[in-house]
Amino acid sequence: MKKTFLFGLLAVSLLLSATSCSNPDFKTDEDVAVKPLEYPAPVDTTGGKAAAENSANREINAVNATEDIKKMQPVM
Repeated sequence: MKKTFLFGLLAVSLLLSATSCSNPDFKTDEDVAVKPLEYPAPVDTTGGKAAAENSANREINAVNATEDIKKMQPVM
């Protein structure tokens, strides 16, 4: 009796899960238009200033970074 009861529970659970997964509002035959995402333009954080000529060719290291930070700080 226990085996038939377990098989019955299994059958009922499968039946309920199959019926709960069906969605009558979902239609697969619709044509869906896909368009690429449009990103906003990047914000200008330089205030309109042009980059220094030697900044593109400088090596990124601790010495150059320290010099750049010292140039950005206000003089007291």
